[in-house]
Amino acid sequence: MRVLSLNESTQQQLLEVLRERPRVRAATEDRAPTIGIRVSPGGYFALAALLTFISVVLLRTHRDLAALLLVATTWTLIPAVIATDRLYFDGQTLFRSGLLPMLARLVRGRRPQLAIGDVERVEVATVRTLRRGGTVRYRYSVEVSGKEQTFVFSSGGRKFRRMAQALLPRIADEKLDARACELRDYLSDSKVLREQLRRLGIATAAVLESGDDQTRNRIEKRVAVAAPSSMDDENERVQLLRQAANRLRIAGRLRESAEAFRRALHFSPRNAWLLYEYARLLRSQASAFGDARLLARGCAALKLALLRSSEDPRFLERVGESFFEFGQTARAAKALRRALDIDQNSFRASTALAEIALSEGKLAHVIHHYRDAARMTSDQASVGMARREAEYYSRLNDDDDYLSAELRRMNWLEGAGRIQQFSARVSFAALFVALTGSFVDQIVAGVGWAVASSSVMGWSAAVVLKKVLGRRRGFESA
Repeated sequence: MRVLSLNESTQQQLLEVLRERPRVRAATEDRAPTIGIRVSPGGYFALAALLTFISVVLLRTHRDLAALLLVATTWTLIPAVIATDRLYFDGQTLFRSGLLPMLARLVRGRRPQLAIGDVERVEVATVRTLRRGGTVRYRYSVEVSGKEQTFVFSSGGRKFRRMAQALLPRIADEKLDARACELRDYLSDSKVLREQLRRLGIATAAVLESGDDQTRNRIEKRVAVAAPSSMDDENERVQLLRQAANRLRIAGRLRESAEAFRRALHFSPRNAWLLYEYARLLRSQASAFGDARLLARGCAALKLALLRSSEDPRFLERVGESFFEFGQTARAAKALRRALDIDQNSFRASTALAEIALSEGKLAHVIHHYRDAARMTSDQASVGMARREAEYYSRLNDDDDYLSAELRRMNWLEGAGRIQQFSARVSFAALFVALTGSFVDQIVAGVGWAVASSSVMGWSAAVVLKKVLGRRRGFESA
């Protein structure tokens, strides 16, 4: 009997284990794999260059041992910090790991991290790093901020795509700017894009530049005849062309993107979203090629998109924001108010109206729109951001001393930025004079080293000053 009872208890335990296995498996499948990306090393390289310059100065003043120790320590620790400093996303939380984050964890008691629910805004900045023909190489910098934390990661290969495609879809649209939405929807692998272009028959930038419209139309008709039955449906072809056009624009292949948009608009000239995206392409081309006529055409396409738009508040929000980027504040405000008339809980339209009012210096309107935005959403992070902005601008509006102090801070911050840029340019020029002047005259070299040292000191002071002045003054210390 004892053996029988033991077998029964064992069977019950096995049954419980078997019941728990599907739950554990489901939880494991729901948990996203952790994705890591290297943090941009620009700041580390700047620090390494500064310390190396100091070691050269020590060497010139015959402090050889100090110079050797400094340069050895710099180029031993900085590469180790760069190699270990990484940004990770596990499906729920964004966090940093490495030597510096470990030190921050020891000091603060926790590592730098930001949960998805605490994200307040995602903004994407672009820098053109190369221009050749109709192709522009863009470098994207994604800034995710919230709960007094800011994480930045930059484009550069497969890991950036994995991070963007895993992170951005988990964040609400109201927190993403237009570029972040485009990266979320249209960032793709070059091989996939190349195959899609081959199927659609879109020629390379060199062919498009050399060929005329008649040649391009012949190629398009030949591809349409040879296309399989799945491509015969006009709506499907428009969607594929639209997707390819936006993917090409994100990749910086602007001339090919324009050709894809031209074909898509040929089939669907009244598609408001298509016109809106084409307007953004024209703005990108105007910025890349310095052509004001393209900017005017982009603004006209945006007006046409607004005329042919449906009653979709999300579309009107994006059009209004694009008008604001074009410098058309009156049209931007009109589109955003129209979005609010359709959807009274449009958080992004209200915050965009606050930014427009701020550009016009209307603090009372800024406060009003941010307070409205705080009532329009149930997301706690968005509510906290809107209330904080409303309190800040309310303090500016009500307290003249605080307004004066903030204006001084902003002026000093702007001046520190100009000093930093000027000092960087002068230091490079003076360093070149110092290195080449030693072959001409030691007096010239000495003057070059003196100017370079002063410029580097000015640059360092400007960097520290920008860090200090970058934060708003607390409400308690007006």
